[in-house]
Amino acid sequence: MADISRREFLKRGVLSGVTAGFVLSGAEKVAEASENVEPVGTFIDLTVCDGCKGQEVPSCVSACRTKNESRFPVPEKDIPNYWPQKKKEDWSDKKGLTTRLTPYNWTAVQKTKIEHEGREYQLNIPRRCMHCVNPPCAKVCPFSSQTVTKEGAVVINPETCLGGAKCRDVCPWGIPARQAGVGIYMKMAPDIAGGGVMYKCDLCIDRVKKGQKPACVEACPKGAIKFGSRDEMLKMAQNRARQIGGYIYGDKENGGTSTFYVSPVPFEKIDSALKKQKQKQPNPEAPGYPGMPVKVGSFLDTPNGLATGMLVAPIASVFAAGYKVYKTMKGEVDSDK
Repeated sequence: MADISRREFLKRGVLSGVTAGFVLSGAEKVAEASENVEPVGTFIDLTVCDGCKGQEVPSCVSACRTKNESRFPVPEKDIPNYWPQKKKEDWSDKKGLTTRLTPYNWTAVQKTKIEHEGREYQLNIPRRCMHCVNPPCAKVCPFSSQTVTKEGAVVINPETCLGGAKCRDVCPWGIPARQAGVGIYMKMAPDIAGGGVMYKCDLCIDRVKKGQKPACVEACPKGAIKFGSRDEMLKMAQNRARQIGGYIYGDKENGGTSTFYVSPVPFEKIDSALKKQKQKQPNPEAPGYPGMPVKVGSFLDTPNGLATGMLVAPIASVFAAGYKVYKTMKGEVDSDK
């Protein structure tokens, strides 16, 4: 189908979305729920992961970068500041940084030493998106740029994301990373709206849909990262925690996630250690070095979260419907449908 003009898109796409937004959005959710697709998850055993000792970059990190390199942002040279602030988040000169999460590094391994019950533990903690069961990030995005697939992966659509970072604000771990100078805002009003595009792990959803494992899982030489149905991964994590008299993380945090960690030391100690290490980072105020807050609640369960969700939902539904109409007119099909 031939391309359409911007004016025609606004007239036929967005305005159609205004009348059909709620119906279309609801119908899609019902359709997805009715399909027999089992949610997936991962189990990360911190008693097994050694951070790929002897390697400059852990295998899971290298595999993630190789898999997603073609999707990394390519910003324009002269990037405007994020209005009204006199700054911008530009990681383009730090593309090779692998020790924290950035728009060019969606998996990182945090290394820390913790003393527990008279013993010192060297822990290596692979970090990336937790893929929450009911992610607040997807609920507060006013442009419906974050969605949850049938498999349970939380993904960001770079074509509609304006980089407002609301998703990061409500994420207990501050996972999504923003890169300025890319995205639709640069074509609209780069001086007064938007901040770039948010980037993070999407659980290699394209591979998962083909019956394959995420790149990080497949690359792990120690088998420290397990992948399967969410229920199976949770049971595996619970069993492992019982075996070692250890602790589990991710089953309750943020209302429950699809990523489960098991550690021989309490996660309260891990969180404390990571916070201290963050202060020693070159730029401690910058996001991308997440902690591990225990049993942290969901923003959606707070009065502000509930109100925000109610206000954003109509806008997101309309925008999502209009975007789908636009893609349909262009003859393009969303890879997740």
